Amino acid sequence: MLYLIFKRLVIGAVTICAVSIIIFLGTKVLPGDAAQIRLGQEATPENLAALRARLGLDLPLWQQYLNWLFAFLQGDLGNSLAGDAPVSELIADRYKNTLIVSLLTAAIGVPISLVFGILAAMFPGSPYDRVLTLVTVSLVAAPEFFTATLLVLIFVFWLGVGNSVVIGSIEGLDFWGLMKHFALPIGVMCLIIASQLVRMTRAAVLNVMSSPYIEMAILKGLSRQRIILRHALPNAVGPIVNLVALNLAYLVTGVIVVEIFFAYSGLATLIVQGVQTRDFVVVQAVGMIFCAAYVFLMLVADIAAIVSNPRLRYAK
Repeated sequence: MLYLIFKRLVIGAVTICAVSIIIFLGTKVLPGDAAQIRLGQEATPENLAALRARLGLDLPLWQQYLNWLFAFLQGDLGNSLAGDAPVSELIADRYKNTLIVSLLTAAIGVPISLVFGILAAMFPGSPYDRVLTLVTVSLVAAPEFFTATLLVLIFVFWLGVGNSVVIGSIEGLDFWGLMKHFALPIGVMCLIIASQLVRMTRAAVLNVMSSPYIEMAILKGLSRQRIILRHALPNAVGPIVNLVALNLAYLVTGVIVVEIFFAYSGLATLIVQGVQTRDFVVVQAVGMIFCAAYVFLMLVADIAAIVSNPRLRYAK
């Protein structure tokens, strides 16, 4: 087990390093740089050269990347190229909104999706199963901005409930206050993860139902509900945990469209602003947070799968 965890950690570190290189090169491919955007079109060549030298943009690309990497490994996220503010302060001002929306969505959407998926497996082919399949397939086909627009149209314009733009401070709000403040973003994210999690939970449970020991339980006369809850579900935990981890990783990285749509200040809007201002330091820092969260959740999923299925501990 320790060897497998160490192996996953090494793979995760390599993945993070590769992603950092891709993000860095991606920001450099975009036209212009932070110095041009800060000084505007009226800047003289001398002023541009002086600002680029101060920001380190006149150095070769490999040297810029290594300078950022060495500082990052020491825990220094650097200063924003767009405004000279420490990146750690910019992140500290915004991470709460992203974290709260992701946690509330996970706390609400994941249990409900699992229950719906298990119920669909209990009654396959029933009207409930057919309607649920139709709804989830429709949600999978719909992009995030379409789902958000539909919820805003229904709740804000038709029912007069909620706001299409999330504004105001969250300081001092309790659980229900946070739910009310982020109601529409949480609703959109819950629908997005439910579209995948419900269908895949149903498929994982039904896949286990075809096992020989399940057939023996059926021959003994046990009810379908008892067979699923007592026999099939424990053996489907591994795939289900992987699905939950994948959806939680999506909540961290896929919240960008939702944040931009509802215009609330979070890490996703910060990385978009960094791209607009060609501030590769901000983009790198936030991108590493997203990538590290994704790698960590995948590690948790792998460990859960190995614990639930001892056969995975040994090489074939």
